[in-house]
Amino acid sequence: MAANFDRIQQQMQSELEKFKACRKKLISTRQQLDAQLNENKVVQEELDVIEPDGSVYKLIGPVLVKQDLEEAKQTVGKRIEYITAEIKRNDTGIKDVEKKRGVSQEALSKLQHQYQQFLTKAAAKA
Repeated sequence: MAANFDRIQQQMQSELEKFKACRKKLISTRQQLDAQLNENKVVQEELDVIEPDGSVYKLIGPVLVKQDLEEAKQTVGKRIEYITAEIKRNDTGIKDVEKKRGVSQEALSKLQHQYQQFLTKAAAKA
């Protein structure tokens, strides 16, 4: 009987570790997305300061290629939209993992309580 409880407890612990790893990955992704968003916002601010006849260059590999100002603004705007959507999707994933972790923790707590009751009864019989 005790072996069953140990096995169940180990399974629950294994599941919690999986959730922690998944959450850690999602948070790491979120941090990367935030950094990209901030970088693109800085670029957007710089593009807004450039006069209409100013020059903009895009780095493609080892070469700087002249780019139209409006095209550059559109590209950065689309990147910001994409990154913002990815952040929302990532936040949803974090919330889902948190919900699942809460359910798993409740189940583990119940199993630990049952295990303690089992040990108390076993000690009383001995």
